[in-house]
Amino acid sequence: MHTIFLLADDDVDDIELFCEALQTVDPSVECVCVQNGREALEMINSLLPNNQPQLIFLDINMPVMNGWDCLRHLKNNPSLKDIPVLIYSTTSREKDINYALDLGALCFFTKPKDYQELKAMLATIAKNVHGDLLNAIIHFNNIKSKKIFSCQGPES
Repeated sequence: MHTIFLLADDDVDDIELFCEALQTVDPSVECVCVQNGREALEMINSLLPNNQPQLIFLDINMPVMNGWDCLRHLKNNPSLKDIPVLIYSTTSREKDINYALDLGALCFFTKPKDYQELKAMLATIAKNVHGDLLNAIIHFNNIKSKKIFSCQGPES
């Protein structure tokens, strides 16, 4: 199965680091990048039905269409609602985390400041994208979900 991760983020440096890290840990995963929520929806619709992404990483603060609006569109569309969405943001405010999870995000992923941590997280995600992703990522302190929101992972 061809695996596609879609990253919607307007920060060129973050996109470059993300794609480089993903390519390093799993070259078989295709990283498709767009600059805003509208481009994400257009890209997904152009890939359907045969090549939809297995996972969407969605930044919150983007021009044209922000991550909140894009997430709403994804979760309100019957043909797209089952694609797992990970909010991928610099913020770690509990209000934003709760809002993302309430809108239907699988989890909230605070962008790591360390490249090695990003690689470790992407390696785990890529390895488990077709399995029990939430249990695989529970030990990362900067990932929150409804299932693991109150859990504290071990210190890294």
